[in-house]
Amino acid sequence: MEEYKYLTIVEWAKKYIATEQLKPNDRFLTEKELCSIHNVSRQTVRQALMRLESENIISRVRGSGTFVKGGVAAVQNQSRNIGVISTYFSDYIFPYIVTGIERVLNEAGYAMQLAITHNQVAEETQALNSMLAHGVQGLIVEPSKSALPNPNSALYAELKKNNIPVVFFNAKYPWADFSCVAMDDKAAGKLVTDHLFSCGHSRISGIFSLDDIQGHLRYSGFMQSCLDHDSPSAEDDVLWFSTAEKKTLFKYREQKILDMLDRYTAIVCYNDKIAIELLQFCKEHGISVPDDISIVGIDDSKMSSICDVPLTTVHHPHSKLGECAAETLLKLINSHSDQPLNTYFDPDLIERKSVKKN
Repeated sequence: MEEYKYLTIVEWAKKYIATEQLKPNDRFLTEKELCSIHNVSRQTVRQALMRLESENIISRVRGSGTFVKGGVAAVQNQSRNIGVISTYFSDYIFPYIVTGIERVLNEAGYAMQLAITHNQVAEETQALNSMLAHGVQGLIVEPSKSALPNPNSALYAELKKNNIPVVFFNAKYPWADFSCVAMDDKAAGKLVTDHLFSCGHSRISGIFSLDDIQGHLRYSGFMQSCLDHDSPSAEDDVLWFSTAEKKTLFKYREQKILDMLDRYTAIVCYNDKIAIELLQFCKEHGISVPDDISIVGIDDSKMSSICDVPLTTVHHPHSKLGECAAETLLKLINSHSDQPLNTYFDPDLIERKSVKKN
């Protein structure tokens, strides 16, 4: 994106000051020299210089030229700022992940700038623009609606072009050539479904997120298990939901869910949140868990162990995942590498009381 071309010059100038060990009041390069070095217009160079001046890296004196203001120390202090973009923060497993990120960044001397998107693409656009404008040294991002086409691909391409490293956490866009730290969601979906089959269930269905890639991967693991156990018809009645209808799913799809509970003996849920809502739905309709229906979740959230029927689920690495995401970003920053570094945590089954053994 053309409007962000000046950021390349901003980052180059900071590295130049650090490499040349320039001190306060040393003369800096002229507009003409910068235009020649970067092969850009004078307007782009002026944008870069204005940005550097606003960050107290340089000062411009009319009639005299451009000078270094803060020197190497100012560049080093200014650049230690990391942007973190999360879909949610206030509940579920997100506070643990973000706390893990913050702990590692703080120990390494970096400040964290946090933005929340509520899993909305437009809010992700706003967050990315804000992070770019504030000159972050790197980004840790949970993508919004990661299974759908995303108009922010051009912004991510600009980040790569400007050598600003990005680490996705929990999931990443299929088209994104960036690092990712996540639980192995396909393995998680297979693990809980395998457990249901091992408990004697043969009629198993599921509820999965339509617009997040995690939902697709967990469904893939679910179906792999069903195929392995010669139960291919499991996909016939799978219930898909989108972010927009998550809050009203059990209200407006009531009959579909009741039919599912009548036809099957066990349900695999996209995550613990959906599983706990299904537990409540069953309670309201006089359906006993696990006697009438077995339910499993994924993520091992705080509520999964203290809800009415403690939930069998898969443990999510929570803060460890956040720590790993931050450590991965710092490795990329320190190595100046653009090669993706991926980490996928193996899932662990947590058995509680929501599954009946037939």
